[in-house]
Amino acid sequence: MTAAPATPTPWWDRRFAVLLALGFSAGVPLPLVAGLVLRQWFSEAGVSLTEIGLTALIGLSYSLKFLWSPALDALPPPLFRGFGRRRGWLLTIQPLLALAILATGLTDPATDPLRTAALAALVAFLSASQDIVVDAWRIEALAEREQGLGLAFYVWGYRGALLASGAGALWMVGVVGWAGAYAYAACLIAAGVLAALAAPEPAPPALPPAGWRARLAGAVLHPFLDFVRRRHWLAILLFVAMFKLGEALAGVMTAPFYRSLGFSRETVAGVASVFGLFATLGGALAGGWLVARIGTARALVLTGLGQMLSNLMYVALAGAGSSLPMLWAQVGVENFTDGLADAAFITYLSALTSRAFTATQYALLSSLAAVPLRTLGAGSGALAEALGWPGFFLLTTAAALPAMGLMLWLLRRLPPEEDRAAP
Repeated sequence: MTAAPATPTPWWDRRFAVLLALGFSAGVPLPLVAGLVLRQWFSEAGVSLTEIGLTALIGLSYSLKFLWSPALDALPPPLFRGFGRRRGWLLTIQPLLALAILATGLTDPATDPLRTAALAALVAFLSASQDIVVDAWRIEALAEREQGLGLAFYVWGYRGALLASGAGALWMVGVVGWAGAYAYAACLIAAGVLAALAAPEPAPPALPPAGWRARLAGAVLHPFLDFVRRRHWLAILLFVAMFKLGEALAGVMTAPFYRSLGFSRETVAGVASVFGLFATLGGALAGGWLVARIGTARALVLTGLGQMLSNLMYVALAGAGSSLPMLWAQVGVENFTDGLADAAFITYLSALTSRAFTATQYALLSSLAAVPLRTLGAGSGALAEALGWPGFFLLTTAAALPAMGLMLWLLRRLPPEEDRAAP
């Protein structure tokens, strides 16, 4: 007898509301320490382009969080143990995160940019640690059939936070100053605290009888060895690391670039943050449709080309100067094509993972994809000062060419599964 299909979990289930709030809490810190808000603050404080470029290093914690995730997985929380392992760690990390954001806002990058950057790096570390625990809670608290809907709630909460702490913080500066804007953003973490208090604590996964060394090998070493045994694994890693290189170099410099053209903080908040976010979401939806329509390989080629050529819109904006219509066009094209490329790229990354080690291999690949932004992006300020804006953005366009060539080479030799199966 065939088993009856499982009843779908209703969207109003408490766990989905918890994920919406946890996603919001996870998204709050990013613009403040590794995005537009911090770089706008540094630009207005008169910090040099070279030093603004170095702020890309602040976000290294987001790329390296897999290094200390085993500790958060294995060790009990130092505080709030009565709430369980996952909730206890959340309630330990979140107040520290709010305090670190508040402390960052009390610094002055005009007189001591190093102190501001150091506290921002602490915020990034605590934020990445929160991400680790939230991901673990989501995977353990939801059944496999519920993961898709749960992730959707998380993403919408995260995107909402990017507006609240990105555009929202920039608008607040004109009313309460930078310290007040960061204090406002610190208060937004309360959404995550309330979610952790309301969340059910998932049952801890059953551990195999082997000791901790064997479990660590199974969690870290075996997925890595599985990956390096496949054909062209080094070329795959190089492609993943380079695919976002041009975007990473350009993205670090957007705030000082817009400021140099004379656009106000409020204009940047409305166009680059709000409109740019919706353009990215629209591009992601269109990219998902394109992947389903023409397959991963062709979608990756087309969207990668679009992502590369979109950087030429910066060159056009530099030539147009303080032109508001051109700013709207540049932000719209750049963010829409990035959303398109993200959809195809994430699909490709997902296809690269082994079913036996999906979570670990995907985490390693996605972390590797962010490395150019956190490392090579640090040199973007020096390049912009040396080349000027048009020359710099032409360089960011050309920086995508090696990844495009490597992508074509890989797709010819290792086409995705659905492309191999196609007639």
